[in-house]
Amino acid sequence: MTGPILMLDPAVPEPLASARAALQRHDWQEAFDRFNEADADGGLSGPDLDALSTAAFFVGRVDALIDAKERAFRVFEEAGDPIHAAAVALDLEREHYYKGQPSIAAGWRRRAERLLEDQPETAAHGALSLARSEAARAAGDTEAAVSLAEAAIAIGKRTGNRDLEAIAQSRLGSLKVQSGNPSDGFALLEEATFAAVSGELSPYMTGVTYCQMISICRDVTDYKRASEWTEATERWCKRESIGGFPGVCRVHRAEIVAKGGGLERAETELEKATAELVAYNAIPPMADGYYSLGEVRLRRGDLAGAEEALAKASDFGRSAQPALALVRLAQGNAGAALKAVNAAIADETSWDQLAKTRLLPAQVEIAIAAGDLALARAAADDLAAAVETFDTPVHKASLAEIRGRIHLAEGDPNAAARELRGAIKLWREVVSLFEVARDRALLAQALMALGDVDGAELELRAAFQEFDRLGASIEAAAVQQLIDAAAERRAAPVQARMTFMFTDIVGSTELAEALGNAAWGQLLRWHDDTLRSAVARHAGKVVNQIGDGYFVAFTSAQDGVAAAVEIQQALAARRHDGAPALAIRIGIHTAEVNRRGNDYSGVGVHVAARISAAAGADEILVSSDTLAEAGEAAHTDVRSMTLKGVAEPVEVASITFG
Repeated sequence: MTGPILMLDPAVPEPLASARAALQRHDWQEAFDRFNEADADGGLSGPDLDALSTAAFFVGRVDALIDAKERAFRVFEEAGDPIHAAAVALDLEREHYYKGQPSIAAGWRRRAERLLEDQPETAAHGALSLARSEAARAAGDTEAAVSLAEAAIAIGKRTGNRDLEAIAQSRLGSLKVQSGNPSDGFALLEEATFAAVSGELSPYMTGVTYCQMISICRDVTDYKRASEWTEATERWCKRESIGGFPGVCRVHRAEIVAKGGGLERAETELEKATAELVAYNAIPPMADGYYSLGEVRLRRGDLAGAEEALAKASDFGRSAQPALALVRLAQGNAGAALKAVNAAIADETSWDQLAKTRLLPAQVEIAIAAGDLALARAAADDLAAAVETFDTPVHKASLAEIRGRIHLAEGDPNAAARELRGAIKLWREVVSLFEVARDRALLAQALMALGDVDGAELELRAAFQEFDRLGASIEAAAVQQLIDAAAERRAAPVQARMTFMFTDIVGSTELAEALGNAAWGQLLRWHDDTLRSAVARHAGKVVNQIGDGYFVAFTSAQDGVAAAVEIQQALAARRHDGAPALAIRIGIHTAEVNRRGNDYSGVGVHVAARISAAAGADEILVSSDTLAEAGEAAHTDVRSMTLKGVAEPVEVASITFG
């Protein structure tokens, strides 16, 4: 796995001695040039050809790398050294796999198998087991892939080959994470990556191990862990005078940069990385690079550029979803976007739980835009199940965000605001600034529905500033439209005659203490569902939720009274059935008020709140203005009542219900 070790020998002639010395100090270009000079002077040995291939890798000369490996293979084979020949054959298997040539790769693997038949166990046998593990994984045989990776680790330990042991641990860890065992998987990945950054591995295997860790961190959206290992690897590179690893690692670093909000820098890094990977003809990393480039361009509002990059990712064998579906959504084609993301989820293999999880947030966003709330709820449930397995702040933030989106679509701005505030807190913890801005814009919509225009405008302006700073032009323009609409509503109040209902739970503190947290929480959920259902059936609109009470608006007094009666009857029926119940007071008043969007102001709102405060447990107290418009509502005698903060007495009555 590490290649032959070259010993510095004072008797070795120039330029071969300089080539070996340059390789040892990681001066890759110097080593590459001197090895080629030595080769022109009379040919290189098998170990020196293998060393030339290492230098070729770090200077981006994949053509020279493969040529040197093929020549090294022939030298070892002709010398009757099947072990080193097989090791080089497996290196060539890996290179052709990354070039997207699986048939040639399989041919080299079979050549290694033939060479290692009847040979005593060596590290090359472990490398073969690892190659077989990768083939089993690609075929969807996870059980065999895991078993073969475990065998490779055991061989690495028995032969004392740290490169083999670490890369096998890394592969096994990745398999375990992808198949739903992140705890054990990351333990293996961390052990391998620690060995890498501690200088225990060869430079090449250090890069491979680091990139495997970052790739899995990206897949499970654990950006904090990814940042920690990136910093550790960069320190190792500096200490060992290694300028970094080509292309593939730059892709992963750029993805981390993008999450921190550096979209322009990330785009530049990804353009460099994909161009660099072309020289290596490394197909899977190129596909990842183009996909990430497409995501960054989408966020920057460059839809044509995003589509171009995603098409290249698809050409190199990587699914363009969900980013391409989100491009279609941004283009206004929600139907096509939904078909695309649904098809991508249907195509995912059952064992790779991470792959489906990455698609679910986009499926929710697109399903809501397409009006399919049932699908959005089902996707949210799937993500909630995944969060139990992949317990990261980003997964939790994604779940809170999509629940907030669903509550908004269902007309429950209170619940939406609660979920979105939680999502914003989690996004801030992982420094995902684009997501913070996006959820602040969503929170503003919830606040606007609740009548909190000032709060909504604060969130919108903060979201706009962040999107503008990030260069996210589409999102910035959309938020600016919301800011303009809010300003128009603020500037132009509308006079409206409305019926307002305020509710409040009587003795909630004492009841909560008596029931305990769990039972009280269940009772509150029943209360909220019952109240909201009654309000919706009678064409009401929840304006705001104040603690455990509600402020509701109706366009007719008859609807308001009917909703109040239904609520009190439901509470009475629950008590009759012997279930834990609560008592609420309800106050209703009809008046002319100022309306801005879903925000209401004026003396009439204040009077309705005071009537509610004056009501008793299980009472519906209404003003005479409401009675006059409520039709044949049964009620007690009208009486005069002085309300706190209201100058003139108000005539009220209690609605009777049986």
